[in-house]
Amino acid sequence: MSELAAVEGGASGRMVSLDVFRGMTIAGMILVNNPGDWGAIYGPLQHAAWHGWTPTDLVFPFFLFIVGVSVTLALSRRAETTGGRRDLYVKILRRAAIIFALGLLLAGFPSFDLSTIRIPGVLQRIAVCYPSRSCSATGP
Repeated sequence: MSELAAVEGGASGRMVSLDVFRGMTIAGMILVNNPGDWGAIYGPLQHAAWHGWTPTDLVFPFFLFIVGVSVTLALSRRAETTGGRRDLYVKILRRAAIIFALGLLLAGFPSFDLSTIRIPGVLQRIAVCYPSRSCSATGP
């Protein structure tokens, strides 16, 4: 195995740098969602007021960046191996619908009071971004 193959993930074809960035982002997500004592939170673990930003405010954009890069890598390979683009678009829309539904399910859990469900949640926003990026990654 060449050095380049080892750095890029070897036979699996995974991009190690993306995996490391994904792991760091998920660790950051866990840290900001569970900072310990909510009465005494370390400043950078809180969202900034309207102006400025903290490391907490970077977790979601980093995650969307990772989704965009991963989609581009995965779909470029799949578009080459699969014959029909229609099947690919159906899979993209199906996945987006599942992500959106999971977001609604988690937002409503455990009471499912429709008057208090927050529709524009994190998973729902990912479900909106995913198909647009996926369709642009598959090419014309």
